[in-house]
Amino acid sequence: MRTPRRDRNEVLATVSSLLGSKRVTLQCMDGIVRMGRIPGSKNKKMWIREGDIVIATPWEIQDSKADVIWKYTRPQIEWLERKGYLK
Repeated sequence: MRTPRRDRNEVLATVSSLLGSKRVTLQCMDGIVRMGRIPGSKNKKMWIREGDIVIATPWEIQDSKADVIWKYTRPQIEWLERKGYLK
């Protein structure tokens, strides 16, 4: 299963609100609230709702923004909780 990779600067995040136009508000596990962007390649393949757990990659030039690169399903979220990735 896909887990966040520290060497690629990936963090787990919870979608707190949908902003429209492929944008979401993310509550990241490192304590920062970021504005997330769903890239065009993932737009129609990933339907994101409030409360979903995702992997985000913060931008290098602007830490308050991030790209959403992965969305977890319900069984995957339960696995993450059992393994201690989610607090």
